[in-house]
Amino acid sequence: MSETGKPISRIDGRMKVTGKATYAAEFNQPNMAYAFPVRATIAKGRITALDDAAIKKEPGVLHVISYKNALKLKPLDRSAQAKAGAAFLGENLPPLQDTNVHYPGQFIAVVVAESYEQARAAAYKLMVRYAAQKAATELKAALPNSKKPKMFMGEEAQVSEGKAAAPLAQSAHRVDNAYSTPVEHHHPMEPHATVAVWEGTDKLILYDATQGVGLTGTIAAYFLGLKPENVHVIAPFVGGGFGSKGLWLHTLLVAMAAKIAGRPVKLALTRQMMQTNVGHRAATIQRVALGTDTAGKLSVLRHHTDTYNNLTEFFEPSGKQSLVLYKAPLREVTYNVAQLNRGTPTFMRAPGETPGTFALESAMDEMAYQLKMDPVAFRIANHTRQDPMKGHDFSSEFLIDCYRIGAEKFGWSARSIEPRQKRVGQYLVGYGMATATYPGGRSAATVKVSMTASGAVTVMTASIDIGTGTYTVLAQTAADALGVPVDQIQVKIGDSSLPPAPLAGGSQTTASIHPAAQQACVLLRNDLAALAIADPASPLHGRKPDEIGYAKGKLVITGDEKKSDTYAAILSRAKRTELEACATTQPVSGAGLTVPSALCTPRQIPAEQNSDDKHYAFHSFGAQFAEVWVDEDFGTIRVKRFTSVQDVGRIMNEKTARSQIIGGVIFGIGAALMEATEYDKRWGNPVVRTLADYHVPVNLDIPPIDVHFIGKPDPHISPIGARGIGEIGITGVAAAIANAVFNATGKRLRDLPMTPDKLV
Repeated sequence: MSETGKPISRIDGRMKVTGKATYAAEFNQPNMAYAFPVRATIAKGRITALDDAAIKKEPGVLHVISYKNALKLKPLDRSAQAKAGAAFLGENLPPLQDTNVHYPGQFIAVVVAESYEQARAAAYKLMVRYAAQKAATELKAALPNSKKPKMFMGEEAQVSEGKAAAPLAQSAHRVDNAYSTPVEHHHPMEPHATVAVWEGTDKLILYDATQGVGLTGTIAAYFLGLKPENVHVIAPFVGGGFGSKGLWLHTLLVAMAAKIAGRPVKLALTRQMMQTNVGHRAATIQRVALGTDTAGKLSVLRHHTDTYNNLTEFFEPSGKQSLVLYKAPLREVTYNVAQLNRGTPTFMRAPGETPGTFALESAMDEMAYQLKMDPVAFRIANHTRQDPMKGHDFSSEFLIDCYRIGAEKFGWSARSIEPRQKRVGQYLVGYGMATATYPGGRSAATVKVSMTASGAVTVMTASIDIGTGTYTVLAQTAADALGVPVDQIQVKIGDSSLPPAPLAGGSQTTASIHPAAQQACVLLRNDLAALAIADPASPLHGRKPDEIGYAKGKLVITGDEKKSDTYAAILSRAKRTELEACATTQPVSGAGLTVPSALCTPRQIPAEQNSDDKHYAFHSFGAQFAEVWVDEDFGTIRVKRFTSVQDVGRIMNEKTARSQIIGGVIFGIGAALMEATEYDKRWGNPVVRTLADYHVPVNLDIPPIDVHFIGKPDPHISPIGARGIGEIGITGVAAAIANAVFNATGKRLRDLPMTPDKLV
């Protein structure tokens, strides 16, 4: 029976619950010192004086590093960074290189001491003087000076600008409303942390909480002027990331500190620093307008977003799903981006789609109500099986099935179109739903597989497990490809010395590394078969390769499994203690769907060879259903149950996949009802400082979450047929809850989070 798809418990689970799983901050070194950053207390300006003489005399202080004595880093150069693979930064600000301040909390110095407590105590005593400048601290106030970016991640940012007005005016039915979402922070349980160890003057080891060991290594190598192969990044376990880990340059602070101190140095960011220095989801003000004909068919869709950034070209792309969902002859998606003096915004779980589906799917519900149509029926009536912008068929798409299964499992037929029709005691009860979507991404990846004479198998790749189950699912893939038990397989990941793999982000890990793992196992089996065919002592001697299959740790003659040879016996007779194979795979065209390059060597696809994304659009889809109970007196909203149905291709492990969706739904409940980072309007600093202030859902906030999968493999994304699942779970959740609140109360809430003050 195939191991793929089974709800196998995580093979690393016991290590985590027993404390044997080692995270970045736990790689303590002999003679290790501690670093603690000093943060700016103004929003904009420059440092005029930094008096470090006094704190150098503080107990245990070894060094105070600032613009006055920091190592000179290689300057920003987009072209050179792109060539070096170091262009993907969290913020374009190499640390401690000048006196300019761009936001409150910016790292302006770092204290190195014998203990963490000594470093922290001294850091708070550093005397800094500033020449402050007028800062931009509020989005609405900064919008008159905003810009319209031309591009976003290689795509046109302004689509059909100005073309929606006429068809909207001519539409039989229209909705046109503004929706807002606040600043949200990632707050993974494991804070960002780095331990830096120099070996000589030109080799660096970084134990780092990162979503990409390869990317972290190339960034450090570029700015420190090192050879990429001389930077070794290790991250076997990462305690959550959600887009916030791996792009930030505090790793350079630690490397500089260790270089100057001449000994290993650890830096662990505080929860307060995670509010200012490692990214967040920027606030958005979105305006969505829909027009339909008399039958409820969309004639036009307009989605405009006002947002901001700072020290980056990234901005929250809230119109992404509005370019993918529904059949409309014309869609206009545009952005205004202001610059605020806040810590740099970055990718956060389903960037763009999370706030964007709240706005679009709320508007779809509003239009359905105006038309007196069932919201599910309205979406089905406007369903498209093609990417509206590219005109390509989706590689695999079962969204209508998601609607149908979700409605059945949830009991949607009991819903009344008119609000305020169901009550339980003092609670008004409402049902709401929304569509979920996220792109299906895939990148080149390399995996090496080795087998010892004892039959033990090791799978190796520089991928990351950020808590999603990568260790386990890789073992399942290898188990199926070799016909050996999962418990016979060891998985090694999270180390930049291993074969390269993409960043663990964008829901691409599964789709990227598993085809390479499968292909490496095929190559290993082929090598074993060659040894057996050439061995006179083997029952397979002289047979043709295409006659040979595999099962239960041995090679067999297809159709005559009595003629077989175990892997261990083949290796033993060949006097081989170990055999290994390596494969690099990447998406290409043709029936093979993926083609291995030369052994572990990436290669470019010839320009004349059309890749699959020129024939298909790769997206995952889903449907979210929520029941809410609203206290009419106090305005409190409780999500009482939730159903999520997802079309994400093949399910590699039913248990870890379900957990991913549950986590995404919980994330969405938090965004809908409580999460928001507030800023002081005078000084621009966040006033929400800890998880006591930044509210996230706890056990009593979360209802039963019913998860279902379509489970049909995507025949075009890879031979594995799986798309990513980490990000789609959050999309549409806030809208489903908001739509349920309207169904319960008759009041439309268009501003997140939906706190009681907005309802009463």
